[in-house]
Amino acid sequence: MTPEPLRGPAFGSYAPDEVAWLLTDLSGVELETPTEEREEAIQSGGAHYAESLPVEFQPDAAYLRVYDGALAATAGRLAQAVGTVTELVLRERGPDVVLASLARAGTPVGILLRRWAAARHGLELPHYAVSIVRGRGIDRVALDHLAAHHDPSRVVFVDGWTGKGAINRELAAALEGTAFDPDLAVLADPGRCARTFGTRDDWLIASACLNSTVSGLVSRTVLNDRLIGPGQFHGAKFYAELAGADVSNAFLDAVTARFPDVTDTTAPADREPDHAGWAAVERIVAEYGIGDVNLVKPGVGETTRVLLRRVPWKVLTRAGAPEADLAHVRMLAAQRGVPVEQVPEDEAGDLPYSCVGLIHPRFTRGATGADGLAAATGTRR
Repeated sequence: MTPEPLRGPAFGSYAPDEVAWLLTDLSGVELETPTEEREEAIQSGGAHYAESLPVEFQPDAAYLRVYDGALAATAGRLAQAVGTVTELVLRERGPDVVLASLARAGTPVGILLRRWAAARHGLELPHYAVSIVRGRGIDRVALDHLAAHHDPSRVVFVDGWTGKGAINRELAAALEGTAFDPDLAVLADPGRCARTFGTRDDWLIASACLNSTVSGLVSRTVLNDRLIGPGQFHGAKFYAELAGADVSNAFLDAVTARFPDVTDTTAPADREPDHAGWAAVERIVAEYGIGDVNLVKPGVGETTRVLLRRVPWKVLTRAGAPEADLAHVRMLAAQRGVPVEQVPEDEAGDLPYSCVGLIHPRFTRGATGADGLAAATGTRR
């Protein structure tokens, strides 16, 4: 027996039929840690990143205007990607698939795929949100729940985008020897490590701009042995107190409203992964003397996460990248005093990302500098 899923409105702000959260409710536990203390603990080996939570970023009015503009500009493109991915999944996996989103960034994407299947095909696809943690794997109790209620071969795992491909590798390793298919469906695959995707362009998926307030008011997932025992799902918090700032359903509705405009859902011709993103990350690690691929977070979505949750060192942008995809990145970088460097044009062709976020290497609280801003302790070779 596994626990019952959590559903809104008791947990999260999504309607109960939109997603079943295979999570343990940790809303009453104080898990937030100041960013610098958290980063120091993670990099010193004293704590795993999934054992605590960053303090939730609360955007100011100027940043929300950037988000609103980004959503208005990209809702049509998002709808196009949602349609392309959903049609590809239904064509290759059949109409009886079960959607399993990787919480939390994958959750709004899974809901959008479910809405497309309902709007275009009259299907009511089951949709779950499950936790996967780098270095710890996917939630085994959640897998047991899925296997007990559905044919594992019908389950399709869903996420928003790929970075360098670490989660793809984590998922494949975790599902090895099971009946689950490790193919990960994503809207954008700039890391070139997935087979099921809407595009391989690195562009802004507006939900990446915010945290829980665009993800059903649910935190990033937590795996802490002090709180999660045998037979329990991984945990997360429901930030009900942020309801006044919640745009989760407005985001979904804005994209869903553009579904009628999508007329071509032809799958990309070349779908074979070549892992060019991972190769680019390894070059950056060597060139900037970082020493650890986990400190390089490529792509618009991952760079945004670095600026919102971690201690950033610098941001790299590709020459010629659309400025509309980078406006919120530049604003966050300016607010945190993080330098933004443009990759020279003669090197930009080897970078499949619009931007890359670099977490501060060799971080201690002192490495932020006396003014509390990121100190440039590394040098580009």
